[in-house]
Amino acid sequence: MNNKFHLAFKVKDLESTIIFYNLILGCKLGRQTEHWVDFNFFGHQLSVHVSDKIPKLDYCGNVENLKVPIPHFGCLVENKVFSTIQESLEKHKVDFIIKPQKRYKNKIGEQKTMFFLDYSNNPLEFKCFKNELDIFKD
Repeated sequence: MNNKFHLAFKVKDLESTIIFYNLILGCKLGRQTEHWVDFNFFGHQLSVHVSDKIPKLDYCGNVENLKVPIPHFGCLVENKVFSTIQESLEKHKVDFIIKPQKRYKNKIGEQKTMFFLDYSNNPLEFKCFKNELDIFKD
């Protein structure tokens, strides 16, 4: 088995969460109860749990003079998947925190990136590197 990550986090309700992750992002539903649900998040396991205590966003991250919410999570995807996700977000009128754009243009680590919130206010970032070998380069 290849290593996979597991992330558990809070959501306000399962109905809107299933719409967001399953319908909009295309993540396959996994096991679920009336209090939590699992998703196949691009080969990784997300477990979302209903809570009425979702933390406020903290835009303390500063990347290329852009304020980004910390913590956030997301996935590194191929260009075609990035475009498909972007189109689905736009089709479903999901607002971007940071609109899809290129960062580090013509430098090591050149990438497309976009930030947005799920329906429970959890921040996500998706990235697509121009060269996958640059992901961990200095």
